[in-house]
Amino acid sequence: MSQNTKPPFRADHVGSLLRPAALKEARAKFAKGEIPLVALKEVEDREIERVIKKQEEVGLKSVTDGEFRRSWWHLDFLWGLDGIEKYIMEQGVAFAGVTTRNEGHKITGKIGYSGHPMIEHFKFVAGHTTRTPKITIPAPSAAYGRPAKPPISGYSDNDAMFADLGQAYKKAVRAFADAGCRYLQLDEVFIAMLCDPKYRAQMTARGDDPEKLGPLYGDLINTAMSDIPADMRITMHLCRGNYKSTFQGSGGYEAEQDILFNRIKVHGYFMEYDSERAGGFEPLKLVPKDRQVVLGLVTTKTGDLESKDMLKRRIDEATKYISLDQLCLSPQCGFASTEEGNTLTEEQQWAKLRLIVELADEVWGR
Repeated sequence: MSQNTKPPFRADHVGSLLRPAALKEARAKFAKGEIPLVALKEVEDREIERVIKKQEEVGLKSVTDGEFRRSWWHLDFLWGLDGIEKYIMEQGVAFAGVTTRNEGHKITGKIGYSGHPMIEHFKFVAGHTTRTPKITIPAPSAAYGRPAKPPISGYSDNDAMFADLGQAYKKAVRAFADAGCRYLQLDEVFIAMLCDPKYRAQMTARGDDPEKLGPLYGDLINTAMSDIPADMRITMHLCRGNYKSTFQGSGGYEAEQDILFNRIKVHGYFMEYDSERAGGFEPLKLVPKDRQVVLGLVTTKTGDLESKDMLKRRIDEATKYISLDQLCLSPQCGFASTEEGNTLTEEQQWAKLRLIVELADEVWGR
């Protein structure tokens, strides 16, 4: 057994990291008009350089900007596409015991891609690390999958809207590739949410057919990655919600396993597996032999550090259904899918990432 030379790596991470106090303070001042954009960017640049070095120090082979220039894991990207604008909803999205901020998006015109600020965000990371720079963006389903359907005034035909969405993503992914990106992650919440009967009922109530949404979202992912260079690796992160350490859905992967492993053509899967909400490892028996699964066994929702023995037992359980050589290890989600972050400290965050690197060395060798 050996370490992977191409992503995903044996020890990897989803991407978002807890925002440091200096960055939160600067963002708050900018929102109030107390500092200009250039001053905010100076703080962002400094804190991103710091967090890149920290990722290198703990031994990670893939490095992100921690999503430090974003407020949300998904909305900041969507707002940068043509035809999609910021929208203030009547209320936020309900999670377990908490409701999110009431920011959303609306579709006001033809969806397209004519450039995006996150291309420069990627270039900044690539210019400040010797490791593999990674960019994370929401999967296309993020434009449609929230339980409250976004206002759509730009289309009378959903088929045309989804066709444009797929092409916009195809151009965006190619633009990242042209900027030098060879490791891109699509954060896919809403296929995972289709594993939850309550969420499926919500989608039915709003007029959608849950049986059709999984194939639709899968085909959009395939379209998004249909113009990548041969050496580019695309992974998909599956999550059932992550906001202030709470979750949105539950349910094993069986309901969408055929879509995930037979229809979608990504190179690897970051799969949430830190609690019983994600079900068992049985669906992994369907993973094609040429793909990697990154087991999200280490939770980002609490600061308690997992034991190596427990994690090794869980990895052993997974190997009943998939080869150890196809497996990697990561946290189950990001540490700060939104700028609020989860309820743990930066020290606890780094301890978990360090644990993942150490355990990967023990399981797969240095």
